[in-house]
Amino acid sequence: MGEFQTRRLPAQPDAVAPDGSEVRILLGLAGGGMAHFTLPPGETSTAVVHRTVEEIWFFLTGRGEMWRRQGAREEIVAVEPGVCLTIPLGTHFQFRSFGPEPLAAIGVTMPPWPGAGEAILVPGRWTPTVP
Repeated sequence: MGEFQTRRLPAQPDAVAPDGSEVRILLGLAGGGMAHFTLPPGETSTAVVHRTVEEIWFFLTGRGEMWRRQGAREEIVAVEPGVCLTIPLGTHFQFRSFGPEPLAAIGVTMPPWPGAGEAILVPGRWTPTVP
């Protein structure tokens, strides 16, 4: 059996994701991990695709859009608090933040995030504004 874990949302980001969003690492188990992502107001992420992980995102604050593409199928979804979406393996995705507050989401990664090299930069729907 695994040990119990507890963690508060860190005040400062632990890292910057390959897509340019701020990441606050939460907790993980053998089957997956959880993190908090924030994109500042008016910013657009860099488009990426993951090599081995799938994700589920649940938006907490802000307003924006998420672009997802798998082969010839693509869509843009309006995101705001309460919206939950999946990023299946092999999906190219990019997101942007509108309005006065950051776009923030909780993301669950399955399996756990393996580290550097997992995300591959790809052409996106919009011009990124983050480094």
